[in-house]
Amino acid sequence: MDQVIATLRDHPDGPQRLLVTGWFSFEDGEVTAGDVLALRAAEAALDRAGLAHDTAWSAGFRPGALHLEGARPEDYDSLLFVCGPLHGAQIRALHRRYARCRRLAVDVSVVDPDACEVTGFELVVARDGTGSPRADLSARARVGPLPPVVGVVLTAGQGEYGAARRHETVSALLEKWVAGRDCARVPAETRLDSRDWRLCATPEQFLALAGSWSLILTTRLHGLVLGLRAGVPVLAVDPVAGGAKVSAQARALRWPAALSADAVDERSLDRWWDWCLSPAGRNAARRRARQAGPRG
Repeated sequence: MDQVIATLRDHPDGPQRLLVTGWFSFEDGEVTAGDVLALRAAEAALDRAGLAHDTAWSAGFRPGALHLEGARPEDYDSLLFVCGPLHGAQIRALHRRYARCRRLAVDVSVVDPDACEVTGFELVVARDGTGSPRADLSARARVGPLPPVVGVVLTAGQGEYGAARRHETVSALLEKWVAGRDCARVPAETRLDSRDWRLCATPEQFLALAGSWSLILTTRLHGLVLGLRAGVPVLAVDPVAGGAKVSAQARALRWPAALSADAVDERSLDRWWDWCLSPAGRNAARRRARQAGPRG
């Protein structure tokens, strides 16, 4: 970023209005974890240099933020593109829209140095494609505390319960609710398959996977049982009206964080989520694990 800062300052008054963009700005682009961390590193460097800036986000990713459509070209004299390949129609469109701005790029991949997507920038500080590679900015960006990792193990079948099935309604509630929690979500299956790399092939593989999680959110009986066997707190919801096998196992295992399809709501989910992630919840799960396992 040093070269970028020096170039931006190479003006009697420095940049008057700087717009920061990247693939995270395009409506039809994509936002990756690496993109956002590289952006954080770039923004931190701009802040340290005292260079004020706006950042344009994809409307699909951050609906309430500044978007390219609202970032009027006449309001900016400089543009910085952060992270990703300098290739494609979106980059060409960016050059056309902000043609009056000084345009710089940092932490980018250069596929063809002679392409107009590359030559349209006054300065390109590449991570690869032009001589010696540079470490990606995401490698040294600041990050906050890491959130819990949550295995999400849901079922949509169980037709044997007929009219008592609430699977679709319960799953929709859980999916919407957990999407709003600050956690790393891992969709998983208890179903085994020796040919599909996305599924575990043995019970031991599933237990190893479950043991790496902080919490399990499940509507499956074995999501509950095997999660506790792995010593992981489980927030279980029985998807059958009136209760069925998930509720029965929760009683058999004396596990309190189990809700019925008739009573589940966001408030109850929040309460048991907090308990599962508390020392009390983690200790309770470890006790269940010690009580489980082969006997005799």
